[in-house]
Amino acid sequence: MGPSAVLSATAPADASSRQKVRGNVRRIFSGLGLVLGGKAGAGLISLAYLFLATRFLGPEEYGVLVLVHAYVTTVCGVIEFPAWQAIVRYGAEAAAGDDRHRLGRLLRFGAVLELSAGLLAIASAFVLVPYVGPHLGWPPKAMAFAPFYALAVLGSVRSTPAGYLQLLGRFDLLGVHNLVQPVVRLGGCLLVIAMGWGLKSFLVVWMLAAVLEFAVMWAMGLWLAARELGPALRRPDAGRVTQENAGVWRFMLATNADVTLSEFAGRAAPLIVGWVLGPAAAGLLAVAQRATVIIAQPAQILGNTAYAELAHIVAAGQGGRPLRRTLMRVVSIALLATVPVVLVVLAFPAFIVHLLAGSRFDAAAAPMVLLVLARAVALVAPACSSALAALGQPSRSVMANLFASLVFLGALPLLLERYGLMGAAYQALGQAILASGLLVMLVWRSSLRH
Repeated sequence: MGPSAVLSATAPADASSRQKVRGNVRRIFSGLGLVLGGKAGAGLISLAYLFLATRFLGPEEYGVLVLVHAYVTTVCGVIEFPAWQAIVRYGAEAAAGDDRHRLGRLLRFGAVLELSAGLLAIASAFVLVPYVGPHLGWPPKAMAFAPFYALAVLGSVRSTPAGYLQLLGRFDLLGVHNLVQPVVRLGGCLLVIAMGWGLKSFLVVWMLAAVLEFAVMWAMGLWLAARELGPALRRPDAGRVTQENAGVWRFMLATNADVTLSEFAGRAAPLIVGWVLGPAAAGLLAVAQRATVIIAQPAQILGNTAYAELAHIVAAGQGGRPLRRTLMRVVSIALLATVPVVLVVLAFPAFIVHLLAGSRFDAAAAPMVLLVLARAVALVAPACSSALAALGQPSRSVMANLFASLVFLGALPLLLERYGLMGAAYQALGQAILASGLLVMLVWRSSLRH
């Protein structure tokens, strides 16, 4: 075969490959857009209750509110056992084979594991309050209610139904669900301020918002699963999940370790700041981080929405070049989209903080600049972690996140002693650079083998 024949044969193949990549990217950002629709509304509402809560409580009491919530989410993050990645990966295989009973067994398996771990997390958060609270500067009224606030763990125990919604492509419902927490918080915040109540009432409102997050997501997931699977969900045929989903235990342990390690630093940092510098500093850090949510939340959602598409790519035997092309386009578009946000924060940090929280929080402006840069750098991490999980190698993402966390989270107390609140910003930026660099390298190397 001559050169012209070879070119004519390879050109259509390349064109087809590029078209598939564009289709993959389109589906990922279509899902992202649906979820972000809800997130955009949620973000505006959260700014409204932040505006009210910070001015009503001030740095000290707002810091206590932040620390109680951070304590519960940290305990939950260590103990919880989210199953959404296994639901998406193995559920995609079951859906491809039109095996409803296998999918029904997988959903029941994930639900039992996640709910059991959630109950253990609630009990642990309840028991540990007397040992942790005094070191974080909680006043008596917060100490009295903090054990009951352990129920807020439920706000994070919802990945099984969320994974099923992703599998079905129902990102519209995921977008609607994003509104539940901020709507409840804003309504409760207005009521608390109107009645002249205090910190304990804010804690009650935050707890109720988390419980409703749990209830609404499980209600949507159960409704859809019952409609789509019917008897295959209620009474699936006999079968063993661990046998029909090869390596599911190893996969779930690795992905859960990855999620725990990748999120642990962000959850634990406010607690370390509160332990070393006090509740007021934790309140300032929370306000500084708020400006970065506009980058952080889309990045995490992008990783989640991309995972379903990347899993389908790998399941179709295209885990090499098509996956790399899809991932590169997704990350490049996401990075370009964050540039305006970064530039605005760099140009007007003091104005943004003053607008968000008032003059008593002005000290949050300088850390906010570095935190938004850290979030921009970390934008690549969720998508890369999803790619490694889709390739069946989540342990590599675990190693990258573990190493970055150990290096920089361990240094945080020293950085706080040396640089004050700016130390938390230095820690976040350093960890983002190291973790993102390692993840990009590992994805590239892993995909070359497919």
